[in-house]
Amino acid sequence: MNTRNSSQVGSRPTPAEAKAALRNELRRNVRIIAAILAVLWLVGLVDWLAFGGRLETFGVVPRTSRGLLGILFAPFLHTGFSHLLANTVAFLLFGGLVLFRQERDFWIVTGIGALFSGVGTWLVGHTGVHVGASGVIFAYFGYLLLTGWFERRILSLILSLLVFLVWWRTLFGLMPNQQGISWEGHLFGLFGGMLAARLLARRGRVPGAA
Repeated sequence: MNTRNSSQVGSRPTPAEAKAALRNELRRNVRIIAAILAVLWLVGLVDWLAFGGRLETFGVVPRTSRGLLGILFAPFLHTGFSHLLANTVAFLLFGGLVLFRQERDFWIVTGIGALFSGVGTWLVGHTGVHVGASGVIFAYFGYLLLTGWFERRILSLILSLLVFLVWWRTLFGLMPNQQGISWEGHLFGLFGGMLAARLLARRGRVPGAA
């Protein structure tokens, strides 16, 4: 039978250990963000420089068999520099907030958002090719908007409120019939993020934890 000193059971990390753990977590999160953005920009540069933008044809093409591949590929493809730059900034904001809040949530929201955005666009999207990471970005936005409501924690509620107050104009991206904008992908991505917020809600957290 093994024995353990009672002072070791349930012991809390020292301030130095907690600081080191936080620093390591921040570094890991920065590496994740940087790696994802590096992939997006690498795909974009290869597409524009080597293929003349033809990789965009692998996006979501609604209600076609070949368009189903776009559910997987569309988040990595963009129509040009300005499109990719805009999504880079939005990804840093919303994706970064989700990631720095909880890494597991980030990956789950990313997967659900990509699936909902892609499938929803394939089912009801307007004709043409739909590309871009904005469906996933709207999933992050939807998650951040509702996570406070579902968790009922003070800091989570504050986060959701601040996200709405600062970036509520993001919702204009849901308006139909905008030239060159896949509002359907935005809408279904948002729904996916909201669903993820409900599925991932952790009401058993320590009060006040975000």
